[in-house]
Amino acid sequence: MLPPIDTRSVLALRAQILERSASLAPSAMPAGAAAPARFDTAMQNALKSVSTIQDEAGVASAAFERGDSHDLASVMIARQKASIAFEATLQVRNRLLGAYKDVMSMPL
Repeated sequence: MLPPIDTRSVLALRAQILERSASLAPSAMPAGAAAPARFDTAMQNALKSVSTIQDEAGVASAAFERGDSHDLASVMIARQKASIAFEATLQVRNRLLGAYKDVMSMPL
């Protein structure tokens, strides 16, 4: 035979769960808190970051070619950073395109 259930403790536990759930809800965010990040905004920021890295590598390369800078190591590091950032962006694009094709080929 099962022991009797104390309904007060169950109701108290339910109230705690609802209280925590309400505190985690997006509508319960404080007025000064930032809104959750959107996918399109995150992608735009990432692409701007890659563009900035590529621009910096171009500036470093041009300065070395003009003779303004004699630090070949920093130029090569900047170019490698730009190359890695571009490759990562290309891989993300390929994955997103593959996911889009998979979703579009799903039967309804």
